[in-house]
Amino acid sequence: VTTVIGGLCKRREVDKARILLDEMVAKGIKPNEFTYNTLIDAYIRIQDFDGVQEILSAMKKDGVGFNVTTYTLLIHGRCISGRVAEAQKLFEELHEKGGLTPDVHVYTVMINGYCKLGNVKQAFVLFDSLVERGLVPNVHTYGALIDGVCGAGQMGAAEILLKEMQSKGIDLNRVIFNTLMDGYCKQGMVGEARRLQAIMEGKGLEADVYVYNIIATGLCKAKRYDEAKKVLFSMMDKGVVPNTVTYTTLIDIYSKEGNLVEAKRIFREMLNRGEKPNEVTYNALIDGYCKKGNVKEAYQMRSEMQVKGLTPDVYTYTSLVHGECMHGKIDSAVELFNEMHGGLLAPNVVTYTALISGLSKEGRSDEAF
Repeated sequence: VTTVIGGLCKRREVDKARILLDEMVAKGIKPNEFTYNTLIDAYIRIQDFDGVQEILSAMKKDGVGFNVTTYTLLIHGRCISGRVAEAQKLFEELHEKGGLTPDVHVYTVMINGYCKLGNVKQAFVLFDSLVERGLVPNVHTYGALIDGVCGAGQMGAAEILLKEMQSKGIDLNRVIFNTLMDGYCKQGMVGEARRLQAIMEGKGLEADVYVYNIIATGLCKAKRYDEAKKVLFSMMDKGVVPNTVTYTTLIDIYSKEGNLVEAKRIFREMLNRGEKPNEVTYNALIDGYCKKGNVKEAYQMRSEMQVKGLTPDVYTYTSLVHGECMHGKIDSAVELFNEMHGGLLAPNVVTYTALISGLSKEGRSDEAF
């Protein structure tokens, strides 16, 4: 029965798995920790934390205690929902519990939780504790720390961790390389990212769509648009299938260059290939049309995104406000601005700047303040 429950959980048919568990109990078959943990893991994966609580209540009722895996799953669940303080309490509870020995997996989950929260200092405290206990950090432990320091822009620390991994004979995986490349690109160090790509490929790990997207995004940040296009087109020539991020990056480049014909062609290709545009995709086109003076087409794109269930955000409205102001349609810009407030969207500095500039050009500066 436990095997069947596991199979249902893997297929995300958690409700069916739960019914089977209840039938088990009704027939007098007592589930063990493994069965309960399988369901806890499944509920956490779909972020149904009420379901997790129901399973914990059933465990308590059946007299089944927590093992290290149970704690690891619960700590992971708290961390991914941003409740790291609660995760820390469970982590401490595990240490205080007799008969249970915390392993490298539970430490890694807790370290990752602190890194995602931006508390890299506490993550390193736990890392030191892990080593002091005689536990051996694995590729996932180092991966969590590297992700944390890269997120904080501490690329020097990331390189130290990388060298430490290599000195311990820990194989670097694709996730580690991608994290480092993304970190370097966000710091404007695209050359370093490309150096790592070459090392990665030298180890037999072929660059995937995520690598190419990271490099292209880094080049775009540096306004090296032609190079970014070359990277993405060379990727496609190699048979790597582009995704939504790839298409959106290309659409954004062509929109910024004022080449809306090519941007729209890429957009149609994206749809034909079954890739779904997101808010960022539409915003790139809307901004491009507004700057090109085709505000009517920009509004049509906004309508299209709404039909597809996507909600216009502050960037959508800012582009439209800017577009209306550029063409002297201040009243329309003010309407959009008021619409933002009605939709509880907070205008940003660019929105205010565009509107104030537009009002000033029309001799209506007094309305701006």
